Amino acid sequence: MADLAMVAVAELTKSEARIELARLAMEIAVHDQKYHGEDEPVITDAAYDALRLRNIAIEEKFPAVVRDDSPTKRVGSAVKQDKFGKITHARPMLSLDNAFSDEDVLEFEGRIRRFLGLSSSQAISLTAEPKIDGLSLALRYESGTLVQAATRGDGSVGENVTANARTIANIPQQLAGENWPDVVEVRGEVYMSKDDLFPLNQVC
Repeated sequence: MADLAMVAVAELTKSEARIELARLAMEIAVHDQKYHGEDEPVITDAAYDALRLRNIAIEEKFPAVVRDDSPTKRVGSAVKQDKFGKITHARPMLSLDNAFSDEDVLEFEGRIRRFLGLSSSQAISLTAEPKIDGLSLALRYESGTLVQAATRGDGSVGENVTANARTIANIPQQLAGENWPDVVEVRGEVYMSKDDLFPLNQVC
């Protein structure tokens, strides 16, 4: 049997697609654990994205053989038991899709129009910014005071990194102003700029 990983999605049969999705689910799960669970990725981001894009393309062509453990149904990886404590997110903490071509962007626009019920003649304003590949973090404030910081984990349960977050100068311990809601959750990416990284490397 030919190596199905080398066969174009358009040329796969249904039975081959089922086999290939099983392989991709296993391979992507390994890389998710390496990256998210162990902080030790073994392939490049581009190679990982290629695996996920192939998985998506096969599922779109063969929806009848989509697996229950499909990578498209989860984000990140389970929290390791021997490190930080666990925090269950009040709402799932999901990830963003990638776009690698003009066609991907047009498809994204089409999905937005369909979701909002907009015609092709109605204008849509889009904002773009450079992708920042950091650590996804959810900051929970109660009455304006930081009480909890959690990583994304598997999207449902993350790691409690509150003590670590308190050491980051850009994360306010107390929100400015008054009359904040009882609970505010801020989600974003924690990252280090090159200007900060280079001096750190000099002393480490």
